[in-house]
Amino acid sequence: MNSVEILKEEILKAQKNGDIASLYVLERRAHEVFDEDTLGSYYANILDLALERLTDTLESHRAMDMEEVQDFATLRALYEYAIENYSAGKISDASALFEVLSGLSNSNEFSDALKIHALASEKDISLDNFIDNIADLDATSEAGTFYISCFKTKEAQKLLENSQIDGE
Repeated sequence: MNSVEILKEEILKAQKNGDIASLYVLERRAHEVFDEDTLGSYYANILDLALERLTDTLESHRAMDMEEVQDFATLRALYEYAIENYSAGKISDASALFEVLSGLSNSNEFSDALKIHALASEKDISLDNFIDNIADLDATSEAGTFYISCFKTKEAQKLLENSQIDGE
């Protein structure tokens, strides 16, 4: 069996087991081997699994645990989907996802960061403006999070204050 067949078998096994974390581990290899269409399907499968886990989590009335590998991978997949919507100009969809995600995790840091994402998108701030004027990508990179976790203090504070004034 060649390396592509082995990779496909590993991906199929991970998908069958609902193992989002393993799919992220295989991601680099998938990028080396697959064309754009196949990669699109690969990420669609990750998203489908993440949405299933989201539904299960909501139905069981529990918070996702950032220390649990499948919950972590699920939050990452859903965050990436929200950012994809934000980037595509589907700001209201992104805003709704950010709002759900902000209440989905047991991590206060994640929840607080996603609240700022939700507020920015609710205010119709484009992703480019959010990144340029509110997010602190250097600090986020140093923090090593999969999500934008650090913000320019003054701009983020203004956003929070404006939302309180507006009664949000």
